[in-house]
Amino acid sequence: MSRSPIFFFLLAASLAWFSMKHSVNRPPTPDAGEDQEKEPTFREIINIKLIESGEKERLMELLRERLIECGWKDEMKAHCRTLIKKKGRNNVTLDELVHFITPKGRASIPDSIKAELLQRIRSFLVSAAQ
Repeated sequence: MSRSPIFFFLLAASLAWFSMKHSVNRPPTPDAGEDQEKEPTFREIINIKLIESGEKERLMELLRERLIECGWKDEMKAHCRTLIKKKGRNNVTLDELVHFITPKGRASIPDSIKAELLQRIRSFLVSAAQ
């Protein structure tokens, strides 16, 4: 099944609430101005463990599936098309689309999906701590 680039854009824009500040494939790297000896935060440690175990990628795939199942993807695609139709295809930048879609995308993720992901993360943390 081929996925359009807009699908991946929509998914990435709305997943910011899911700690998408760092790459899925590597642990976060410190900023140049930060002290290299600084202890990682609890959030950074969890992110590293999720990445190393492959659980983050599994959670991302689960999220993709759930968002498609609930119709979120189609809703966001229609929302983007509204802006494109309003401004014209050649007059919309990717940054404008991100700015336009992100608030609605984040707000429209069903609470049940957020709860399921949170439960999966909690279960992972409990099993990793043992």
